[in-house]
Amino acid sequence: MEKYELEDSLKEEIRSRTLGEGFIKLVQSVRRGGGRFRISLRPVEIGGERKYQAEMSEGRDVQVKNFDANGAAEGVEEIIAQKGARELHLITATGDLHIRVTKKGHVLVSRSAGVEREATLKPHDRVKNLPLAQFDSAAYLKAAGLADGDGRIRASMRGKYDQVNEFLKVVGEVVAPCAKAQSAVFTAVDFGCGKAYLTVALYFYLVHVLGYSEAKVIGVDRRADVIESARKMAEKLDVADRVLFLESDIGAYNAESVDLVVSLHACDTATDESIAKGVEMHARYILSAPCCQHELQKTIGPQSSKPFAGLLRQGILRERMCDILTDAFRAMILRILGYKVQVMEFVSSEATARNIMLKCEYGVKPGQPEPVGEYLELRDWWKVVPWLETRLAPLIEKHLSRYD
Repeated sequence: MEKYELEDSLKEEIRSRTLGEGFIKLVQSVRRGGGRFRISLRPVEIGGERKYQAEMSEGRDVQVKNFDANGAAEGVEEIIAQKGARELHLITATGDLHIRVTKKGHVLVSRSAGVEREATLKPHDRVKNLPLAQFDSAAYLKAAGLADGDGRIRASMRGKYDQVNEFLKVVGEVVAPCAKAQSAVFTAVDFGCGKAYLTVALYFYLVHVLGYSEAKVIGVDRRADVIESARKMAEKLDVADRVLFLESDIGAYNAESVDLVVSLHACDTATDESIAKGVEMHARYILSAPCCQHELQKTIGPQSSKPFAGLLRQGILRERMCDILTDAFRAMILRILGYKVQVMEFVSSEATARNIMLKCEYGVKPGQPEPVGEYLELRDWWKVVPWLETRLAPLIEKHLSRYD
């Protein structure tokens, strides 16, 4: 038997459990060329028939293909024949199989205890549940580059397509549909809009799904090239008078009031700035998916807390701890200022590691003792002053000073 090769009995187990009843998913990750090649296989229903969907990714290149049973069997053989260090995880209705092949070629096998799961055959795209399928989005998808000329979602853009859908789902959960008794005017601002995938989709969703016929969406970004590209997309879709794009730093943007502020992966304190602008503009809704967060990492280290010294000494663990603390401080500050806040996962961690969202709606009395007390206790224990507190000092100091 060659180095890295699996035993025949193990190969046969993979074949039978993958192509038999109760199969849920097979994932293999292979180290090669300093990176990783990942392939997954799962059963789906397409046109009322059982098919198999394979997704292959390497770096930013993602390909998705659908196979019949014979094609899936060939794919399983290719997975089994892979060489080099790798990990394979097979999930079935009755239990899991995990195989790790080390750099030295050792094959380590573990199996879960017996379980009882339901192996439901899911439709290929679950179209009816997707916000972008609730209106005629074909022109938008092509203009944004998410779909090809035939209207098919590009494999390389599947992750972005999923992110936009999931973000719009949250919009639909928090923003009430326009009723006849309400004004149809609705203003939203997308801070750090980038290429405006979300900005333009948000406009169409507000108008065609939630019924705000006079909706206006403003995208703000400091990069001239992406603003120019976004404007061209809005003109192509004939919405340039309702979807506006401004080349500006977030901090320089001003408006008296807006209904909704969104920010998708604004870097570091740009997330805090977008939240602060939302509060200052009296936004009823704030939806923020933070990106990288470095501000607390500059002040928190092994010396910050003896009980956490071992954790904080490790760079990656300190980074994740500071990410969690930063988002916790943001949520607490918003609670103090009168927002109901839910911290949630808005997309799968497989789509992006930056998958946390702060879902906020104004509607409670500011400065209540409980959120103020929780915030001060956590802040003072870590001996830090979060950037967002400093930024919103004129609004929050009066609430904090009552309990200091």
